[in-house]
Amino acid sequence: MEINKAFITIGLATALLQMPVAADAQHAGSACCDHGNKTCRQNPLLQKSTLPFGAPDFARIKETDYLPAIEAAVKQQRENIQKIVDNKAKPTFANTILAYENSGVLLENVSNVFFGLCSAHKTPVIADTEKKVTPLLTDLDNEISFNQKLFERIKYVYDHEYKNLTGEDQRLTEVIYKGFVRSGAMLSADKMQRMKQINSRISDLQQQWGNLLPEATNNAVVWVDSKEKLDGLSDADIAQCKKDAESRGAKAPYCIVIINTTQQPILASLRNRDLRRQVYEASIHRADGTRPEFNTFSIVAEMARLRAEKGSLMGYANYADYSLEKTMAKNSQNVNNFLAQLIKKYSPKADAETRAIEAYAQKTEGADFKLQPYDRFYYSALMKKEVLNISDDEVKPYFNLDSVVEKGVFYAAQRVYGLQFKLRPDIPTYHPDMKVFEVSNADGSPLALFYCDYYRRPTKRGGAWMSAFAKQSRERHQLPIIYNVCNYAKAPEGQPSLLTWDEATTLFHEFGHALHGMLSDCRYNTLSGTAVARDFVEMPSQFNESFASIPEIFDHYVRHSVTGAPMPADLKKRMLESINFQTVYALGENLAATSVDMAWHLMKADEVPTADKAPLFESQALKKVGLLNAQIPPRYSTSYFNHVWGGGYAAGYYSYLWTEVLAVNIADYFAKHGALDPAVGKAFREKILSRGNTKDQMEMFTDFTGMTSPDASGLLKARGL
Repeated sequence: MEINKAFITIGLATALLQMPVAADAQHAGSACCDHGNKTCRQNPLLQKSTLPFGAPDFARIKETDYLPAIEAAVKQQRENIQKIVDNKAKPTFANTILAYENSGVLLENVSNVFFGLCSAHKTPVIADTEKKVTPLLTDLDNEISFNQKLFERIKYVYDHEYKNLTGEDQRLTEVIYKGFVRSGAMLSADKMQRMKQINSRISDLQQQWGNLLPEATNNAVVWVDSKEKLDGLSDADIAQCKKDAESRGAKAPYCIVIINTTQQPILASLRNRDLRRQVYEASIHRADGTRPEFNTFSIVAEMARLRAEKGSLMGYANYADYSLEKTMAKNSQNVNNFLAQLIKKYSPKADAETRAIEAYAQKTEGADFKLQPYDRFYYSALMKKEVLNISDDEVKPYFNLDSVVEKGVFYAAQRVYGLQFKLRPDIPTYHPDMKVFEVSNADGSPLALFYCDYYRRPTKRGGAWMSAFAKQSRERHQLPIIYNVCNYAKAPEGQPSLLTWDEATTLFHEFGHALHGMLSDCRYNTLSGTAVARDFVEMPSQFNESFASIPEIFDHYVRHSVTGAPMPADLKKRMLESINFQTVYALGENLAATSVDMAWHLMKADEVPTADKAPLFESQALKKVGLLNAQIPPRYSTSYFNHVWGGGYAAGYYSYLWTEVLAVNIADYFAKHGALDPAVGKAFREKILSRGNTKDQMEMFTDFTGMTSPDASGLLKARGL
């Protein structure tokens, strides 16, 4: 369950993925380019949208519009920055901080739409445009970050006016000033020049990664020449394999598509052991050079060295400590201590679970049978069916995607926050599979637009995420335009798209991020929505998962896809009991991935291994912390760890576990005071979800829960461990 938010700013090309779009309640693009210019007159990206909420007009926008629009917007921001620098008046909050906040409105407008497509619908034209705009944006980011005259004005306001400011004005000043400092504005001239070079190269490497990994994953499909080899799959799954093969050139009658994680859910059903092996190996070798054209290790090694050097330039022992300084964890020692406590409790449980699954398999396969990582899901599923008398195929017909979304996810938001949802088929999208909903408050006042893009396709990167075409801002009279993206298989025409329980909870998870964006009530868009510490941003999403199993919500959306009948009580009881069946694996794969991430970012530049030594480095790092376990590999291995090398989670993947502690504490509070009580939901909305980054996140947590610090003891309990 990924998101496309909370990125570390490495270059503007990356930063723009989280930047706000300027719009008022009715029209996007409150800052447009000169309408006397022919490019502006003809380019819908450079004009105010006439659609509700200022939604991007995808019916008019052409793929060729993005490059000239970004070029025009870059030019405009340069001019706006120069106006701030040339201002002869004494620097003030209004003429410097607020002017800087609004200097890139047009670029934010265009870039939020463009980078949304880079992740969700990267056609050849979009990919080519990305190659062209990335250096433009990185150069602009360097120009702004290291503009000494601009920084002098910002520093003057921070030094002379900060203490007299209040509320969001003070917070915005602090965030902008510290952002410049963290970018290197106070470095010496030679170090500043080197930092510019590092930023540019990292931006280039991330673009290379963003092109190579999706291509590698798309090409890692496993072709299957007969239906018999798919024994164990449901008719719907077999039909999906046939559809996937047809959409990929039909090299064989069927194919199995690889998803972004190491383990592949389809392995729980495949009886053919050799095919299971092929699928697993296709996953773990997708980008490690097994196929020479798909090898990401050179990108990884160089990026790790550059990050280490960046941390050193900024005066930190390593990149991890540099990155973590602005999080709740604060430093790598606190993260490592947190992980060590979990690993100590986890390890004996992991060994016991593996032994139990292997012993079960040996009952049918013989005493000499050795469990392999591609066997684990299969025999665990059989064991679950025998112990709990339940299987995924038995429950899947009750999880129709449309019902999960509209009668589950939306219904929970209606019960807790009073939100109303209305389908808006009149609002155009960038792909015909999408839906758009208008979201309103209980009193009918408009709140947000919400786009759903749930089905996988070759032009979409793997995973699931939330982002925004427009962030909320009272200063700009701007309502949020939010979207969720997933990668579910679309059922053949006329059939419902069915989900597993894990996939259903992913919808609740991603919508938790969406709520964080939609319920924002901040003055400045730099502070609004999900612009919080990386190890806080996952809390609202993980907490929102808790609603999936609350009886009233569950019964409302879990309906048979054909008959509409509710899930029988006995099946419901068995299914809910099965949620925490053999959950050690899920914790272990997360701990392993987190440890790999930390290991890559705790080194000095001269300690980073060469590309050919990267696999060995990962193994040694896992062995060092007691997590080298072939049965429970990292959720993402180095060569396809997109969070770390393509997103904003470098030295930050731990945040999923860190925020899970917060989420469990929040869920416990709701359970004690009324899980669906609108008064509790209102308090959570007012004290946390609406506040963005206007306040210290630990203070927000305390304001709502009354707890002075998070209680980690509930994490293992919540996981059934």
